Amino acid sequence: MAQSISVVIPALNAERYLDRCLGALHGGTVRPHETIVVDDGSVDGTRQLALNYGAIVLSTGKSMGPSFARNLGSKMATGKVLLFIDSDVLVAADTLEKFGNRFEKDASLDALIGAYDTEPYCWGFLSQYKNLMHSFVHQTGSKHASTFWSGCGAIRTEIFQEHGGFDETFERPAIEDIELGYRMVHANRKIALDGSIQVKHLKCWTLKSIIETDIFHRGIPWTRLILRDHFMPNDLNLRMGQRVSVFLVFVLLALGFRMAAVHGLPLMFPLFAIVFWMLARWWGELVFYSKPRRAHLLMAALLTGLAATAYFFKMYGLIVPLLLTPALLLVRHRYRKNDSIQDWHRLVALAYIAVSLGISIFYIRSSPLLYACVGVSAALIILNLRFYAFLFDNRGIAFMLSAILFNFLYHFYSGISFIIGITNHFWDLQSRKQSNQSSA
Repeated sequence: MAQSISVVIPALNAERYLDRCLGALHGGTVRPHETIVVDDGSVDGTRQLALNYGAIVLSTGKSMGPSFARNLGSKMATGKVLLFIDSDVLVAADTLEKFGNRFEKDASLDALIGAYDTEPYCWGFLSQYKNLMHSFVHQTGSKHASTFWSGCGAIRTEIFQEHGGFDETFERPAIEDIELGYRMVHANRKIALDGSIQVKHLKCWTLKSIIETDIFHRGIPWTRLILRDHFMPNDLNLRMGQRVSVFLVFVLLALGFRMAAVHGLPLMFPLFAIVFWMLARWWGELVFYSKPRRAHLLMAALLTGLAATAYFFKMYGLIVPLLLTPALLLVRHRYRKNDSIQDWHRLVALAYIAVSLGISIFYIRSSPLLYACVGVSAALIILNLRFYAFLFDNRGIAFMLSAILFNFLYHFYSGISFIIGITNHFWDLQSRKQSNQSSA
């Protein structure tokens, strides 16, 4: 069966990653029946690079989106199984062998998806965090999958054709794979998730690309799809714990604003200092690795502003921890490969958080809203404890603590995406209703 797998790869200006992607395919224990690269209007060397590897290269003529590209590639495929992977994905040596074995042993299996591994290519904190989050979601998801994943997903060719392939109205990377999966589930097709089939993600994420993707390419269209199909499975990113977390983040935000209104903004400042520390790991990478001048200036301005505010409001206990932050970051990043320094840094990080929390509680200990905030925060941590434990196991306590704020942020903008998606859905319904009335 492994010899009957056709690999389909949509590629748009993918020269940066495609060489490694195709190299990994050719270096596996089992080679694909054929490799089809669909050039989606690239202006770099994507096409020639694919030809150098002996791939079948098709062209969309102009950028039509990954749905169109994958459908085009599938029409030319002659294998019994279609394996879709992204151009920024590295398969493992045994990936195709595992896919082939699963389809060969289970004749009832219609589609099978894998997962990202825990060693993403990009070293940056945000890239590590985002890819590990994706890895966690798939590796802990239900083995009876409720959707499909085109990053590394295989489907029997006849089943794919029967369901009409991907929805080509998605003209950019979005939820076209989820939409196909929903159609298959409604048709009682069997989709499985195998967390042992792992691939490496090469993509490097930034804060901008994470938020843009999660809101506009995933969150909003996924909400519209849920409302269209009246289908919200308790799986992957839609588990009940995730939905409750979204609600609690908004409760926490409301409590914070209420605390600021009742007790004045100065009393919120110590908590802001803790938030700053949680962001510090990301900032540290900007400053000490990529070294853009703007990041240097922004970091210095933020530190100076925080220290000055602490002095103005006579919160002197916060000044020393704030000024220690750059020194701690410098030590951590300069000696990041030294295990003894890493262990020392973890202890310092924990002590730093403990001191900051102690100072914060001292300044606002009389506020009952503080205890409400602590309670809601504790509930959020408990709900996401498995994910935080996963981060701890794979990257240690300093990484885990730094990731908590970004996880809270994820729940916040997921809620925003849901609100916008609902608004768009009902706006479209109203527009169609008015249009039908006008036509009548």
